[in-house]
Amino acid sequence: MNKIFAIAIIALPLFNSRHLFAQENNTVNELKTLEAHYIQEPIVIDGELNESQWNAPSKAENFIQNFPNPGKPSRQKAVVTTLYDNNAIYIGAYLEDICKDSVICTLSERDKNDNADVFGVSFDTYNDDQNAFSFIVTSAGVQLDVRISANSEDYAWNAVWYSAVKIKDNGWYVEMKIPFAALRFSDKNEQVWGVNFSRNIRRFREDSYWNHIDPAVAGKVNQYGDLVGLKNIKSPVRLSLTPYVSGYYTRYDDGDNSIHEQNTSFNGGMDLKYGINEAFTLDMTLIPDFGQVQSDNRVLNTTPFEVKYNEFRQFFTEGTEIYNKSGLFYSRRIGGTPVNYGKPYDELRSGESVTENPTTSKLLNATKITGRTQSGTGIGIFNAVTKPTLATITDSTGKTRTLETDPLSNYNVLVIDQNFATIPLSILPIQM
Repeated sequence: MNKIFAIAIIALPLFNSRHLFAQENNTVNELKTLEAHYIQEPIVIDGELNESQWNAPSKAENFIQNFPNPGKPSRQKAVVTTLYDNNAIYIGAYLEDICKDSVICTLSERDKNDNADVFGVSFDTYNDDQNAFSFIVTSAGVQLDVRISANSEDYAWNAVWYSAVKIKDNGWYVEMKIPFAALRFSDKNEQVWGVNFSRNIRRFREDSYWNHIDPAVAGKVNQYGDLVGLKNIKSPVRLSLTPYVSGYYTRYDDGDNSIHEQNTSFNGGMDLKYGINEAFTLDMTLIPDFGQVQSDNRVLNTTPFEVKYNEFRQFFTEGTEIYNKSGLFYSRRIGGTPVNYGKPYDELRSGESVTENPTTSKLLNATKITGRTQSGTGIGIFNAVTKPTLATITDSTGKTRTLETDPLSNYNVLVIDQNFATIPLSILPIQM
């Protein structure tokens, strides 16, 4: 058995600097505050904003451009209201547009926006200025959701939430319902979240935000405003089981179009996701099938260095931002090409040929626990097991023998990521 054990301890600067930036710049960088209002009557997510609850007095208005004219008011008016109940947080937005026919609403795939106007909300639920959950909807109704961390944006992360869009003569309207099950937050009775709202007016190529995002300042989450008024909200039980069954049939024909060889295979397994507490999540996969995952673009590598391919397997893309710091963890080695893939060809005897040689090692199971405490300590524990991989060699008489190309392997990773408080250089006193 191969045992691979890696420990990565990474320190990243953290400071609740949005308040300090606001003190330094009392104009466009002024910290804004929005109150979320508790409701008891349900909201119908239809894009109409016709419920009386949307008349709450606290509104997010006066959006400021980030591009192309940083610091200037947005060309079009935007008004956003935030509500919540015991199960979800609700966002209602009116996005003025003086020309209804100019609202670009090209339909696209989920998590992609090729050419459409956009509205989004981002929550920094731990108010740590680095991590956030972003929910975006286009004028065509396409949803995008992003997990934002200190140095990456994970579009592979997906949550279950609801949205509706209506385009009218005076602009377009958005309603969102984001269940608390889609978020991670502390168990405090009264909470303050970082929040920001964004809008893109496609025909002007304009990006604007409620709390100004200054392109001259590093980072975005540290420039969010504050969302107050959240009281007595609880993270629900987060448990999901996703079983699967898959079958494959392959047939190879010879030149006369008669059956030369045919094979069948059946697979079954399960994915599990469980919220251990408000901060940590357990993910498990048992005998996963990655047969439908996007294949790699093959690269001819004439160098002594390993080619690093993109990761498309969902278990290894979702919620793994804590493992991916500085590129130390390369998940494609797990269940990748066997270490001795070429060995059967080197050890062929006279009259033999390789009749079967799997190109990937079979993953039996994988487990990961990830989360971050209120003190800023991120912890990631990862374990995966791959089964032995065997190549089949056949001689001229039909006799076969097997050769192991990859042994039973156990992969383990432990990551500890601590945010340390530092003061931004922009507010340090300078002595001449």
